[in-house]
Amino acid sequence: MDISAEQVKELRQKTGAGVMDCKKALTDAEGNFEKACSIIAERGLAIAKKKSERVAEQGLIETYVHTGSHLGVMVEVNCETDFVARTAEFKELAHNIALQISAMCPQFVSADEIPAGVEVDKQVACLLSQPFIKDPSKSIQDIITETVAKTGENIKVRRFVRYELGY
Repeated sequence: MDISAEQVKELRQKTGAGVMDCKKALTDAEGNFEKACSIIAERGLAIAKKKSERVAEQGLIETYVHTGSHLGVMVEVNCETDFVARTAEFKELAHNIALQISAMCPQFVSADEIPAGVEVDKQVACLLSQPFIKDPSKSIQDIITETVAKTGENIKVRRFVRYELGY
C-alpha cells in the first residue's frame, strides 16, 4: 500500500512521533489514520514502560505565577539528560504541569505518596491521576507518557509546591 507524504505529515503533527514511526504505523494500519494513531500510542506506552526504571536526575524547575501575583507554583520535573531538559517538548510539559498544579491544587504527586489511613479521592488529590486541564480525555500521566515516547527518556515529576495568598 502506498502511503503519501501528506498522510505521514498529518499523523506526525497529531502524534509528534518520528517520520519513520508514522510511516510504519500507517503501513501497519493499511492507511487507516485512527488505527495508526492507536498503534503509535501503544508503542509510546511500551517505550515509557521500558524506560520507567531508568534514573531521572536531570531536568528543570518550572515556575508559574498567576496574573495578579496571588498564586504561584514551583515544580521539579526530571529526565535522564540535560540535553532533553533543554528541548521544547520537555519545557512545554513542565509548563503544562505547573499550570495544572495552579488550576487543580493537587495534594500529592502520585497515589504512592498518600499516607496510610488517609482517605482521599485519588483522581482529585494526585497530580498524575488528574484529567489534564487542556484535554480532559488525558491524564497528566498520559501527557508525560507521550513526552517519554517523543524524547526517548524517562520523565518523573519529583515534587511541587503551590503558594496562594491567604491560605
